Amino acid sequence: MPTLYFSPNSRSDTVVTLVRMLSADIALREVSIARQDGSGVRDPANPHPEGKVPYLIDGDDAVRERGAIILYLTDAYPDAGLGPVVGEPGRGAYLSWLSYYQGVMEPLLILKWANVDHPAINAGLRDFDTTIERLAEPLRRGPWLLGERFSAADMLCSSPFLWFTAMMPDEPVVRDWVARCKERMSRVAA
Repeated sequence: MPTLYFSPNSRSDTVVTLVRMLSADIALREVSIARQDGSGVRDPANPHPEGKVPYLIDGDDAVRERGAIILYLTDAYPDAGLGPVVGEPGRGAYLSWLSYYQGVMEPLLILKWANVDHPAINAGLRDFDTTIERLAEPLRRGPWLLGERFSAADMLCSSPFLWFTAMMPDEPVVRDWVARCKERMSRVAA
């Protein structure tokens, strides 16, 4: 049986919620992790090479990074409709949002939180305000990143604003979207 290693109140919460939304037959294994505030320790039972979460083991496959795990799971459970499958409209946008989150959005949020600014960062990743505008563009046309369709990309891209509320932007369309995502995911988490 596939196993998802997670730790409560961490970035793995989104993936745990996704597993529940997919009604996936996946064992959830809670492990401890080292926290930013210095609490917690690396759990020897966690097979992730860096002791992080989430981490998915499925037979001989090991998947890390939230975007990759989300894609792996939504492809494995297509009937839930939380990610367009190959050949389905919206697949390109879906893949782009998952990759944008991992490669641009999360690094920029961490750099902003750490108060790090440099011209090389702005040239390569842009800045926080640009990221918020990228999110706002599709949300002005539809309630979700993929238009009328809620997807796991909404879950991933809204997640930092749910657990790190100090980063919530002033942009109303983004704030409303985060609230819709929270409401939708809270129904499953409960």
